[in-house]
Amino acid sequence: MPVGTVIRDAASEELIGDLSAHGERVLVAKGGGGGLGNIHFKSSVNRAPRQFTRGRPGEQRELALELRVLADVGLLGLPNAGKSTFLRAVSAARPKVADYPFTTLNPSLGVVRLGHASSFVIADIPGLIEGASEGTGLGIQFLKHLQRTRLLLHLVDLAPLALDVRPVDQVRQLEQEMRKFDTGLMDKPRWLVFSKADLLPGEEARQRAEEAVAELGWEMPWMLISSVTHSGTDELMQKVSAALERMAEEEAEAVVQPPVSADFPEQPFEP
Repeated sequence: MPVGTVIRDAASEELIGDLSAHGERVLVAKGGGGGLGNIHFKSSVNRAPRQFTRGRPGEQRELALELRVLADVGLLGLPNAGKSTFLRAVSAARPKVADYPFTTLNPSLGVVRLGHASSFVIADIPGLIEGASEGTGLGIQFLKHLQRTRLLLHLVDLAPLALDVRPVDQVRQLEQEMRKFDTGLMDKPRWLVFSKADLLPGEEARQRAEEAVAELGWEMPWMLISSVTHSGTDELMQKVSAALERMAEEEAEAVVQPPVSADFPEQPFEP
């Protein structure tokens, strides 16, 4: 099965396996015990035996297979937040871009390359709207694809068509749907990316972003960008690449140096 496959029992929905790395294998059903053919009963006095034993039947079960996108970075945002335009600006991916909601109907992947040795994958999903966790809209169908990502970029439209929609409201609305769907998504590192800065005067764009950050009490990184003019996009990708490298190093250190048990504290070696 391909990497990214989640295997569940179709009847009970019990999780059987989650293939998240190349070469992983999972036992979904045990085979039956083989029977013994007549050759096993052959002897010096019984040259043509007719005896045999029957095998035992194996397990049978119906499986539900779910393929999830594997990406390093996931894009979040309301419809028309500029996620597809951003993906086109930073990668070779060419998702559809238009000035109406739900232009993106399926997840899109783009590879960001920074030089010859550095690259990572970004996943874009359809925008989320209010009530998404109850099945409204399209984005909730694909939000599960972001559960495997290491970092989330939350795009916020600085110049929405509805003048009464504030950046803070956009962030809180999406956060509410994320909590309802999977609280684990809220634990992932998430950066705010204020998009469409080119549609506002420079000082006004920065002021709107800073006011939103202050009102939210935001402590994670945030950036002000324009995907159309590429303002801030290169700097953002450099910071994302550095963050992913740090995460990879921390994960490797955690594997090499497991935490010492509190019951058995590490003692210095004395010859």
